[in-house]
Amino acid sequence: MPEFSDTIINLFDGLKKRQATGEGGLLTGSDPSAFDVSDPLRLWIIQVGVIIMLDQLLSLGLGRMKQPKVIAEVLGGILLGPTAFGRIPGFTQHIFPSQSLPYLSLVANIGLCLFLFIVGLEIDASVIKRNARMSAIVSLAGMALPFGLGSALSVPLYHHFIDPSVQFTHFMLFTGVAYSITAFPVLCRILTELKLLDTTVGIVVLSAGVGNDVVGWTLLALSVALVNAGSGLTALWVLLTCVAFTIFLLLVVKRVMLWLARATGSTDDGPTMFYMTVVMILLWACAFFTDIVGVNAIFGAFLAGIIVPREGGLAIALTEKLEDMVTIIFLPLYFTLSGLNTNLGLLDDGITWAFTIAIACLAFLGKFGGCTIASRLSGFSWREASTIGSLMSCKGLVELIVLNVGLSAGVLSPKVFSMFVLEALTLTFMTTPLVRALYPPERRVIATSGGAPPKTRDDEGGDLDADKKSLINEEQPWRYRFTLVLDKLEHMPCMMALTQLIRPPVPDFSSVVPMSAASDPAPLKYRRPEVSINALRLIELSDRASAVMKSSTADTLIHTDPLLGIFRMFGELNDLPVSSSLAIVPHDDLACNVVDHAKQDASQLILLPWLPPCASIAETSEGATLRREKFDHNPFEVIFGTSRDKSASAIHSQFVRGVFAQSETDVALFVDPGNHLNTGAKTGGSYHIFLPFFGGPDDRLALEFVVQLCTNPRISATVVKMEKREIENMQIERPSTAHSDVKVDTNSLALAHQQGLTISSIIAFPDTVYGQTNTQMRMQSETADSIIWSRYAGRNLSDVNTTGLLRAALSRIDFTNLASPVPLHAAIQRASMCQRVLVVTGRSKRLAVEDHHAELKDLVEEHRAVGHEVMSKTIGDVATAFVVSGCPSAVVVLQAANVEMH
Repeated sequence: MPEFSDTIINLFDGLKKRQATGEGGLLTGSDPSAFDVSDPLRLWIIQVGVIIMLDQLLSLGLGRMKQPKVIAEVLGGILLGPTAFGRIPGFTQHIFPSQSLPYLSLVANIGLCLFLFIVGLEIDASVIKRNARMSAIVSLAGMALPFGLGSALSVPLYHHFIDPSVQFTHFMLFTGVAYSITAFPVLCRILTELKLLDTTVGIVVLSAGVGNDVVGWTLLALSVALVNAGSGLTALWVLLTCVAFTIFLLLVVKRVMLWLARATGSTDDGPTMFYMTVVMILLWACAFFTDIVGVNAIFGAFLAGIIVPREGGLAIALTEKLEDMVTIIFLPLYFTLSGLNTNLGLLDDGITWAFTIAIACLAFLGKFGGCTIASRLSGFSWREASTIGSLMSCKGLVELIVLNVGLSAGVLSPKVFSMFVLEALTLTFMTTPLVRALYPPERRVIATSGGAPPKTRDDEGGDLDADKKSLINEEQPWRYRFTLVLDKLEHMPCMMALTQLIRPPVPDFSSVVPMSAASDPAPLKYRRPEVSINALRLIELSDRASAVMKSSTADTLIHTDPLLGIFRMFGELNDLPVSSSLAIVPHDDLACNVVDHAKQDASQLILLPWLPPCASIAETSEGATLRREKFDHNPFEVIFGTSRDKSASAIHSQFVRGVFAQSETDVALFVDPGNHLNTGAKTGGSYHIFLPFFGGPDDRLALEFVVQLCTNPRISATVVKMEKREIENMQIERPSTAHSDVKVDTNSLALAHQQGLTISSIIAFPDTVYGQTNTQMRMQSETADSIIWSRYAGRNLSDVNTTGLLRAALSRIDFTNLASPVPLHAAIQRASMCQRVLVVTGRSKRLAVEDHHAELKDLVEEHRAVGHEVMSKTIGDVATAFVVSGCPSAVVVLQAANVEMH
């Protein structure tokens, strides 16, 4: 078999040749950055590493200034070009040699096609249809006036800076398109971050931006067709071919893609592998066709994105699969190529800077003036109209794409290109601060449906506040308006359990007979309240385009979100009225959003979930032990001030503590220990609540909460007033309503200190800050403790002033006193005597009677628990003691409204 032998020999010879060409590495003394045409990957990796690291460093600083990431990418590209780093001797020759640029350009243009495909996915035609009447005038005015100004400015620009070989009409057309374009992707991001999507201004800008983007890309395609065509007749044929191709895609291919999506189940469970393959083939086929007919390939990629179905969130799912690679790798490469072509050093004389300033000023005035006047004529106030004009003046990366197309076509010179890049960067940079100044939150008008009159954010909830006050009184502090937070699937059991507990029978206030007018004081008049639960779904707004797409489709996403669907069904099964809300905000604004939403909804109690860091329980041969969580730290995060624990519970604790710190509403946090060791619990839906009462505004709220829960006949409670006292034996003394005395042996509470355990801080997050307390405030708080304790613990159930509902609740509560030198240990042991117990405590981070820090440290060492510092700062020392001790019961932690006195 000589043929087989010859084949094997030739194969090995080929391998030897390939190995020889790959020799010459770092260990042999060769330059690792030397460019090799046969193997360009090595230098390409170096280029990508330099580009990504510089962009990330710039985005750290610009992100704190609330600037979009595109600013950092454009600046990074300019710095790597001849403007800055290119002036370093040998930098360009070693990192960006001219021989390597074609390879870099190929990858960047592949990424650009993918990005334009994602932009097409973001374009939702239904947005234009729903708001066509409001946005059509703004969109047209925002393109006509800038196009006219750009065309007028192109005359002196052409005579001063453009070679006469370039046709003036081509240059004028590119200048007009660059002036009239609006960066829709960046605009969506700014609207979302500034929380303007639910305002009338945001809706109009979003709709006008969509229309502006579609018309802008069409004009760009026409410009490229005119430049590439040899004659006007050829350009007409190119234009008609593109129009016919677009109609074919919209009328035929779009329907086929929808049918295929439904047939493969992609609209239900996300795109299948086969459907993704078809979409990718369609993307490159469209790009290839538009490129060969004389229009840039990016236009075909944009059309491919438009015809992808939106049903079932398919466009969002496709974006999620592509966006990370495009955003992290491809787009920075494209901006670097733009930066390598941008040389701000060419702007070296007065006439050049005068034209640069004129370009920026006229570009802003064209967009700002046209959109502002059109908005004012449409009925908006001057403040709202100017905000619309400021947002529509955002240029971003879309204008850079137009400029790069013009540069590659030879229409723009390097100097004019640099002038327009500086203009685009300036207008994008000033958009966010200008909108913040023109349209602050208190001035924003919320969009309403059904023709209802619009409301400002300050106007919302005014009547609800009055309702809230009419339902809460000192005698019967019932709370019936709740804001419930849903953010993750693993928190659903917590929220369902807490919701199940807070649904006592609604008291019938109609049975309260008003006293005569001569009586003093006059009683409050009540009307029958109704339980109201508003489920707030929180979605974190990340840097991904898919998150921005979710924000723009929040009105439909609220009906399809699985967490809200599960909770709505839970409410229907339990006969609870549940309303839904959805918010997509950055991580740092999650807590503020919850607080604002509760205030606008006039909620009386915010319900939060939390899984503590040491919630995991491991079964061993010696019994149940707490499983330690491993926390990894990035040392660079400390340098840049972004240090965060990477565990889900610790990250979530930052959000919880933010709500505690900012809330002007009472807050209840359900702490789920995440174990099911209490197998001896009774069945039948009955619960027993244990409340250790130490005093302070949070404990007083906890006592009121327990009394309300006990209006449910299936819930009973034990409330223990704790006192730290150095005595030999601890005796529980009961008031007159007690049935027996209970002796507790202090020997069973001996501390078992463990040696050699190192407890470290988990995260560096500032603790909740309250106003400085003084002696008068503390005395008032202690007096309030005595009053509320005597109101419930010392009340005679036969008192005629006690309503039937309150009398029934107090009959199911056992009030006791307990003195101990180690009150936390005593409370834990007392709670362990109850079955199916739910522990309710106050957070007690202010005006607390006792300092439990030393005893909590002993408990931590005794049980070898980790994460106690996170828990202590989040839920307080008392609740932390129950969690680290391995108590199998859940804990509800309450904090009174964040005011000086409750």
